[in-house]
Amino acid sequence: MDSQLLALIDLQGLDTRIAALEADAARLPKQIDAIHAALAEAKKTVETLRAKADTAKKDLRTKEKDLEVITAKRTRAEARLWEVKNNTEYSAVLAEIEAIKQEKAKAEEEILAVMELQERLAVDIRDSEARLKGSEAEARQNEAVVRKKLAAVEQELAGVRGERESRAREIPKSLLVDYEKILRARGGVAVAVVTTSAICGGCRVAIRPQAIQELKAASRLMVCESCGRYLYWQESA
Repeated sequence: MDSQLLALIDLQGLDTRIAALEADAARLPKQIDAIHAALAEAKKTVETLRAKADTAKKDLRTKEKDLEVITAKRTRAEARLWEVKNNTEYSAVLAEIEAIKQEKAKAEEEILAVMELQERLAVDIRDSEARLKGSEAEARQNEAVVRKKLAAVEQELAGVRGERESRAREIPKSLLVDYEKILRARGGVAVAVVTTSAICGGCRVAIRPQAIQELKAASRLMVCESCGRYLYWQESA
């Protein structure tokens, strides 16, 4: 096989590997970001529940003070029963006391509801904090694994890039320029295989029988008449 064609095949293999490694190098940091985002969401859930608990605590204090005011108002109203001078005033005070009783009952119901809410929130907070603790441990482990993979990918990528630079120096400048132009234009594939199916491995267009014979001879560089990629022959397994 032509030495330049062999060099191009090797270079294509290196470029394909570089593209895969670069994709991994771009993908893995996103996995780390996703781990952080999930953990942040878990923390946000706990913070939201704590904020609701704080609001409920303040609301309870307010309602308890309101109840104290209502209780004092009832005490004053009941005291006035001894001061009224006729039945009309007596009935009016009784009606006021009854209204205060209803107001007090409503306030007590509201306080009970807030207290029940506090109990539910306490359970939710405890459960969420436990889940967060587990999520933090899992996140640390997962991030360590991903960062280890990323370091390995970056190390391999540096090595393959170095090998690629070395291999590229062995190829004539004009041929390398043409190869890289095709590489950019054809989605990272500048050299395509042709097997006994007699189609270009890049664009899947049939290759002329005469061209197949020339490919088998491998005496010169050949390009696909459809996509312009460099072609080489390979017997099917």
